[in-house]
Amino acid sequence: MTRLDTPKAQPAASGPELYRKAKTLMPGGTQLLSKRPEMLLPEHWPAYYSRAQGAEVWDLDGHRYVDMCYSALGACTLGYADPDVNGAVKAAIDRGSMATLNCPEEVELAEVLVRLHPWAGKVRYARTGGEAMAIAVRIARAATGRDKVAFCGYHGWHDWYLAANLGADDSLSGHLLAGLAPCGVPRELRQTVLPFQYNQIDQLRAIVEAHGDELAAVVMEPLRSSLPAPGFLEEVKRLAHQARAVLVFDEITSGWRFTIGGVHLTLGVDPDLAVFAKGMSNGFPMAAVIGTDAVMEAAQASFISSTYWTERVGPVAALATIAKLQRERAPDHLRWAGDQVQSGWRRAAERHGVPVHVGGLPALSHLSFQVGNAQAVRTLFTQLMLDRGYLASGAYYAMLAHRQEHVDGYLAAVDESFEVIGRAIATNSVEKHLRGPVAHAGFQRLT
Repeated sequence: MTRLDTPKAQPAASGPELYRKAKTLMPGGTQLLSKRPEMLLPEHWPAYYSRAQGAEVWDLDGHRYVDMCYSALGACTLGYADPDVNGAVKAAIDRGSMATLNCPEEVELAEVLVRLHPWAGKVRYARTGGEAMAIAVRIARAATGRDKVAFCGYHGWHDWYLAANLGADDSLSGHLLAGLAPCGVPRELRQTVLPFQYNQIDQLRAIVEAHGDELAAVVMEPLRSSLPAPGFLEEVKRLAHQARAVLVFDEITSGWRFTIGGVHLTLGVDPDLAVFAKGMSNGFPMAAVIGTDAVMEAAQASFISSTYWTERVGPVAALATIAKLQRERAPDHLRWAGDQVQSGWRRAAERHGVPVHVGGLPALSHLSFQVGNAQAVRTLFTQLMLDRGYLASGAYYAMLAHRQEHVDGYLAAVDESFEVIGRAIATNSVEKHLRGPVAHAGFQRLT
């Protein structure tokens, strides 16, 4: 009997080394544009994690970092590997995560979502935000028999949305990223999606006046970086209904962070459809479209169906996550943490003469540098913070796992980093401090 030789174990590659290999095997290197190292700290961002727990992440070399950055792009509102959610998921896996029959948890979750949103009557599921938005637009088009969509904000990668750039390649620049070419999107979709800016009601009014009898939906994020102007959302809804279009609120980012359920519950305006994903299941794939009975009935006339929308882990994770968000009053904690971070940014900037703009609501805070070479400064900030053990960028997405010690340590590192940045700005030497290229500011093709 011949024994096959066992290959000797190879040393694990570092994150940057593995990412270089990834770019030869996967177009773009990663599955999510926002996770490309080029968007954060080219050639030096750790790129891959071996373990994540609470607010902490370990890279492939065993270095530990506190994540005070995107918190898995907002997907882990509770924190990484939350024991309550993980425990529920492990039990579900042991009972079987997929079968010929349906899992009962999908009905339980639908009851929870409808109870939290009394205006809604029915629910459909998906597993990612982008596909859930595509479902919502499909339902709106089916319900109205129309094609055109007015939109505000970022809504994913699908054809219906990227078609905005078929007419002018910068239509999405104010909503997502500059430089997104609509390659592969059918030219026939040109002028089917029409952008308007948040709090600019006259832009939507002009769309309704020009295209009202063709409009299937008005799609928007009800809140992201700033509060709606008085009467803005109310007028959006009035204009949508005047045109007999479906009002769709994209709550993929805003949902669950500001209140339990959709942030629209705090804003006094109910949509016809609302879309959730990300934070509703704490890192496990899950998404939901909820809507009024009248609009959701249109889903029966359109083929919207997928095998993995019936697996068990997503609904179980969502139920456990929502229960813990309620039990721990998580939105209050996220607001507390964000308030401290924003105040700390401002204090450090004033102390060291670093021109900054602090924006966003506390749970989704944003930091930008008000200098000519802002992107280089932001890259240097990420480099300095990484040296001090923090994943950091121009954003802070709060998690329940962020405790006082995490915030205090982070702000101490911010103060040290701003001291270096202040001197570098004063001596025009920012780029001399960088150990690699300046981070990308928008979509760029990787070579």
